Amino acid sequence: MARTTPTPAMALLATGSLLLSGCSLFDDDGPPEVKEEFPYTREGRIFQDTGNDEEMRFSVTALERTPDHTVLHYEVEYPDGFEGANRNLSMPHTLVDPMTGQVFREYVDSDGLKYGSVSPNNDGLYPVHDGTTNEYRRYFPPIPKDVEQVTFVGSGLGAMTGIPIQDVDEDRPGPENPNGPDHLSPDNPPDDTLTFENRPPDDDAEADTGWVESFVDSDIASITRDGDRETISLHSDVMFEFDESDLTDEAEDVVRQAAGTLASNVSEDGSEITVIGHTDGKGSDAYNQNLSEERAQTVRDLLLEELGDDYSYEVEGRGSTEPVAVEGGPDDEEARARNRRVEFSYDIQASGEQEEEDEDGLGVAQRTVTWPAPFTDDNGSVVATEEKGDVKLEVYPLRRDGAYVISTVALTNESDEPTVLDMGADREEQAGGPEQFSSGSLGGFQLLDPETDLVRYVAQMTLENGGSSGFAEEVHELQPDNTYDLVAVFAAPPVDTEELTLRAGPFGEIEEVPIEE
Repeated sequence: MARTTPTPAMALLATGSLLLSGCSLFDDDGPPEVKEEFPYTREGRIFQDTGNDEEMRFSVTALERTPDHTVLHYEVEYPDGFEGANRNLSMPHTLVDPMTGQVFREYVDSDGLKYGSVSPNNDGLYPVHDGTTNEYRRYFPPIPKDVEQVTFVGSGLGAMTGIPIQDVDEDRPGPENPNGPDHLSPDNPPDDTLTFENRPPDDDAEADTGWVESFVDSDIASITRDGDRETISLHSDVMFEFDESDLTDEAEDVVRQAAGTLASNVSEDGSEITVIGHTDGKGSDAYNQNLSEERAQTVRDLLLEELGDDYSYEVEGRGSTEPVAVEGGPDDEEARARNRRVEFSYDIQASGEQEEEDEDGLGVAQRTVTWPAPFTDDNGSVVATEEKGDVKLEVYPLRRDGAYVISTVALTNESDEPTVLDMGADREEQAGGPEQFSSGSLGGFQLLDPETDLVRYVAQMTLENGGSSGFAEEVHELQPDNTYDLVAVFAAPPVDTEELTLRAGPFGEIEEVPIEE
């Protein structure tokens, strides 16, 4: 297996320009100065596979970019002690460029073992001793040169924003005398620091790379963004009468709005717009195929009328072969309605200038890109508190980070027994929701703009190997009297949006959650 290298970042986002109709927080003075103030440290309780959830101190001590790869150096301590063999249940270590949404994960070998600090027994476990600092390094694919800082997730302590990248000519040497293998027994602690042999990536190393995929929804349309590919989905029940392929009067206005968005987002240099029709699972395959093609053709004809022939158009009907919501369940009617849709799919084209907001475009298609958020070692002040049984939810302000907004909450088990909490992707607000963006234990979380009724789902990290995962920490068994910080990431709203409503699964709707810049 050969080492993989990510697709280069889009030039547009690297220059800080705005891709879509919407707003920007970029100022004339350019990006804030990136200051290298290592270490960057966060503390908190992490989920362990045994339930022995301990307080951990995680410090990024360097993030270096060589011509061949990116190297994360970090330290781990357990201030209150640590017992037994445990594995951290956080998501994989991941570096994200918050401007472009590019995702970079660690290099691993064919056995799934990570490159960098070598596990003494080659099983992925490392010795830990009270009062001892463990030093580690991990290797990632080379991050594009124009990226100066990234957001790190995967420690189990939330999102560590604003981590600067240092350019170096080559790796720093590994430890001269790694002592990790000498202190495997709990009865043989080191004097201070544990170090491990270093293994740099070889030709068999592979790393998952990909993009953050976001989903924003409204009553008439939704939009999905995955790297430089964008898909606008118009809900067919708004567009067509039952079993018909002619647009309603209301639908014509919606398509004209969509055309305004396309005119802002797609260049006229021979760009292709693919119009795709979809149906639900009722009816025969042949009937659904024909209906989906006819509806797509109708929409294409109106787009051509609005946009002219500066674009090329491809029309496809896919019948019921690509549902986005699961039919046949308790929310079958809503799921089928979600699957009946017409999509516009196209590549976002780079432009050297920021776009002005297009009043004629679909509001769901607005995209906001700000500068990356600076690092912070805490979550700010609690803005709301809710309880569900013996579990308390504390909500912190939302934070803008490039093209995204980060929601941080804390869960506390106030009972004397371990608790598994259903975070609620089955609430009415999620009925018929797209399966991919409702998955994971925080899949029931959404951000609602009460002024526009736009709904933002938890973003996904879509990887080039075909895998995907929610851009959120998973909720595991909550131990008695323990508090856990969790994050979920969403597409950022326009800059004039100062607060949003958080739909927090079983805790209900929490209004007026402020957004911090």
